[in-house]
Amino acid sequence: MKWRGGSAACLGAGRRAATGTATARRTRRKRKRRSAKLLMSVGSSEEDIDDIIDEICNESSFAKTPQKLKSNYASLAPESNSVVVQAHRKRCCPVYLGGSSSPYGIGTNISKRTCDQLRCTACDFRVSLFNDYIWDQSCDYLFFRNNMPELSKLRAKMIKKKGARAYACQCSWRSIDELTDLQTDQQLRWVCGKHAE
Repeated sequence: MKWRGGSAACLGAGRRAATGTATARRTRRKRKRRSAKLLMSVGSSEEDIDDIIDEICNESSFAKTPQKLKSNYASLAPESNSVVVQAHRKRCCPVYLGGSSSPYGIGTNISKRTCDQLRCTACDFRVSLFNDYIWDQSCDYLFFRNNMPELSKLRAKMIKKKGARAYACQCSWRSIDELTDLQTDQQLRWVCGKHAE
């Protein structure tokens, strides 16, 4: 809009100021309407969430007992019998390593059993164990990195020794003769990967 003349310029400035405050009022009203809509939508979304939760909880397919899931690991048993209950799994505390004469199972302070479900937190690999073998002194990181878990390749550096057990993942290896608490070897990053009951 064009204004002519000096007095019109003053008048135009006054109108612009009035228009500016009117615009500010309109903006404030729009904001109030938006916030009211937002509050209403929040209330309705809370109701929607409550309805969804009620729907899920009231479904007849929602079992009260833990669901049984099939194992992802290949087993020797037929498919129909390979069921693992995920909810009831236990960890060793403390974790023990031992020779081939040490029994497997869930290790505790009372029942000192060697863990056969070890997992390495450094390489995220399952720890393999071989009864009545030890590792050759010439084993190194690259040997295990390149050859785990292929037994045919690992045999090249395995030495037969009665009563011992060879443990290895892709980044660490140990030869154990007697029951040993895993906490005594700070370099190993092995943990119990949970046992099925």
